[in-house]
Amino acid sequence: MWLLNGTINSLLVALPALFSIVNPLGGAFIYSQVTADRDHDERVALAWRVATYSAGVMLAALWAGATIMSFFGVSLSALRIAGGLVVAVRAWEMLSAPEENEDRKQEQAAPASGAGDVAFFPLTMPFTTGPGTISVAIALSANRPSDTLDLIPHFAGASAAAVTVAAMVGLCYAYADRVVALLGQARSRIVTRLSAFLLLCIGVQIALTGVQNALSPLLNPHATA
Repeated sequence: MWLLNGTINSLLVALPALFSIVNPLGGAFIYSQVTADRDHDERVALAWRVATYSAGVMLAALWAGATIMSFFGVSLSALRIAGGLVVAVRAWEMLSAPEENEDRKQEQAAPASGAGDVAFFPLTMPFTTGPGTISVAIALSANRPSDTLDLIPHFAGASAAAVTVAAMVGLCYAYADRVVALLGQARSRIVTRLSAFLLLCIGVQIALTGVQNALSPLLNPHATA
């Protein structure tokens, strides 16, 4: 039972965080534009390749991000604080100026309008899962529990969230024309702002956890003695 509960809790934290930063709905608008010269079957196949690559990027950052940072001497508390702040700042930018974020995404995806294999670059990186997504995934990795047994449900839930978001990317990109017709630019920005606010809260929470862990030995020295 503890395994299921831990997995669900991790999923409920990681899913909105990754969905907010990846923003498959908003990305579908740009994907529709930069692949307008391709036929439908090619666009669908390309969309699912991007989804597969995106899953790989998110899973790699989730599973190895915190470990790699620890190898360079970065403590888990410092990683939580820095990761949480990066996530919060990124979320604030998305919340306050979604138009600027859209313009940046448009520039990143622009090379995809040409011929050639563009599934990984630029459509996966940096357009779909760029530095912002990797930062969020590393922050989620750093937010792992200290108990070894709890690591299993934590990473299971986070991994399930990454795969789910990647599947959303595939669906939204494959049916980008329908997404554009259904939502429109105004509704897409509403969804972006709502998800950005949720991402802001998650980033602040991760940073607060890091601060609490860093100050814990100072506030309660007898506990570590």
